[in-house]
Parts: sequence; C-alpha cells; structure tokens
Amino acid sequence: MTARDDLDPLAPQREAAFFYGLFLRGHDLDSLRQDIDVPRSMMDKWMRASDFEIGFRENLRRVYAYRKQVLAIFDGLVDNEQSRPRLM
Repeated sequence: MTARDDLDPLAPQREAAFFYGLFLRGHDLDSLRQDIDVPRSMMDKWMRASDFEIGFRENLRRVYAYRKQVLAIFDGLVDNEQSRPRLM
C-alpha cells in the first residue's frame, strides 16, 4: 500500500487481481492468503507497542483495513473461479 493507493479506489482490486493471477498459475491458496492477510494477533501486538506514535498507529489501522479488503476481494475471485463449471 502506497500513499497513492489512498487516492486510487481501484488499488485493492488491482492487488487482489495480482494475487489471483498467482493462484491461477498454481500458487498455493493458503500461502497466498497468508501473504495478503495481517492476522488480528499481529495487529493487536502492534497496537500495544508503546513506542509507536499516534499517527503511525492510525496508518497501521488503515493498512490493516486495506489488507482485509484485498483479502475479501481475492477470496471472492477464488470462490467465483472454483464455482465455475469446467469443460471437459
């Protein structure tokens, strides 16, 4: 996520599409989800850190929300792909 992504409403879709392309090329689904996601436990650990400034904490919240949005879009793409009928 870059500063420009804040201004680009399609940034999460683009990033999800990138990971979806990796999925279509045979990359492991669970590994891709782990690469996209920020676990809640990690976010909680970051928020408890006493040496982070308020502004930085707000940036972490934005990054966390962004990563969850990318993951949701990615999961939607994967679900759609897996539910498509296959031609034999």
